[in-house]
Amino acid sequence: MHSGNFKRGPRGSVGGGSRFGKSSSTRHAKRFGGPAGQRIDISKFISKAVVTTEAVTQFVPEHKFGDFPIDGKLKANILAKGYSVPTPIQDRIIPYILKGSDVVGIANTGTGKTAAFLIPLINKVLLSPAEQVLIVVPTRELAMQIDEELKGFTKHMKLFSVCCVGGMSIGRQISELRYKNSFIIGTPGRLKDLIERNHVNLLQSKTVVLDEADRMLDMGFVNDMRFMMSRMPRPRHTLFFAATMSREVEGLIKEFLHEPVSVSVKTQDTSKNVDQDIIRIAQNTTKIDVLHDLLIKPEFSKVLVFGRTKHGVERLSRVLEERGFKAASIHGNKNQSGRQRALAAFKEGKLQILVATDVAARGLDIVNVSHVINFDIPATYNDYVHRIGRTGRAGKTGKALTFVE
Repeated sequence: MHSGNFKRGPRGSVGGGSRFGKSSSTRHAKRFGGPAGQRIDISKFISKAVVTTEAVTQFVPEHKFGDFPIDGKLKANILAKGYSVPTPIQDRIIPYILKGSDVVGIANTGTGKTAAFLIPLINKVLLSPAEQVLIVVPTRELAMQIDEELKGFTKHMKLFSVCCVGGMSIGRQISELRYKNSFIIGTPGRLKDLIERNHVNLLQSKTVVLDEADRMLDMGFVNDMRFMMSRMPRPRHTLFFAATMSREVEGLIKEFLHEPVSVSVKTQDTSKNVDQDIIRIAQNTTKIDVLHDLLIKPEFSKVLVFGRTKHGVERLSRVLEERGFKAASIHGNKNQSGRQRALAAFKEGKLQILVATDVAARGLDIVNVSHVINFDIPATYNDYVHRIGRTGRAGKTGKALTFVE
């Protein structure tokens, strides 16, 4: 984003490559971070999107979906969903999962990893109908999104799934668990609760997916993951996916997986399709006024605004509504049906703005988000990476702006 696209004046000023350059990043070497004491250099929030020209060699997959040794009905459903050519993570990891290897997939968000594990696992269940697959994810939204995608791939197959997440009726989930489910998808806390109540028997699950395992680690779910893994039979088939690799993540891989095949299609920390910049908030103005001035511009058509706290996000959403914007919020204090309604309205284009805490920063696949705005600076740089990954998806260019006071 060129800094010149924004009006300079008392309401706030935009900083970018043209304004700060190299010398200014030293001059403005102030660092920001969350309560945990991590500090983030604000120069990391400034980066031009890389425009890929036709001359650049595109990824050429080794396979087509029709080439994979999978069930014919599954192939038909894949084509019906509009999938023709596998993404890099799908192309490279599906053959190993089909062989039964433990795998570690390191991939940026939005790379198609959900289909990368669902397709071979659906085939596995079709070949062995007694198989029960456990899929563990960090957030309710991601669990429900995976369940929705699973239903698309399993049309007319009589395969069933249950979604076990907090914030929704545990009684209904217990009722659904009485039936045969080939897939149990859930969040660590709710799954642990159901296991302890003897409604989920992990001895029946020889296949487990730990999706966004790095995020589960960040959210403090490591003991819940260990609890579940310790109750699963050995040998088992373990699929482990993460966007980032750290010493702690490497430790979990050694602990949970047996001779895994690692597939990495991660290219860089932040999407090359996202134009990143900062907006400095002048002393004689407020962040909400600067945000208002941006949101009235026609190019800000579908905007995700991130705040640090649940109360702050709810308050900001209400203020935007009072100012005439079509806005809603999602955060941990909002009940599940309210969160789902807000997400659906945003996805369908009925809302211009969705204000969210970091619960929405990972995994959600929302098409055509024009801008991500960090109203509050994220606690960690990893949180920043995952927030801005909501835009610039599927080869499109997106824009990310971070407010700096």
